[in-house]
Amino acid sequence: MAKKPVTRQFVLPARCDRAVAEALLPEFIAATGSEPLEIDASATTQISQAMLQLLISARRSGSGAVILPSPTLMDVAQMAALSQELFDEARP
Repeated sequence: MAKKPVTRQFVLPARCDRAVAEALLPEFIAATGSEPLEIDASATTQISQAMLQLLISARRSGSGAVILPSPTLMDVAQMAALSQELFDEARP
């Protein structure tokens, strides 16, 4: 019986600053595999540029990532013209 790949889920805190991005980077790298990462950012109320870069990197690495955004993350992504990079529903 073949093992089903395990999807890794990460729940982001309300404040996603550079320190959080630095702490999550090794975990994201270790979790990269044949299944996309699941990133729950639904509670995020503050997000740094470093965290945006980490999320984009997660989307582009391995099997990618699925991000469940908060309204704040959606707004920041739209202002930075990153919605298509970060969210599946924004892709044509």
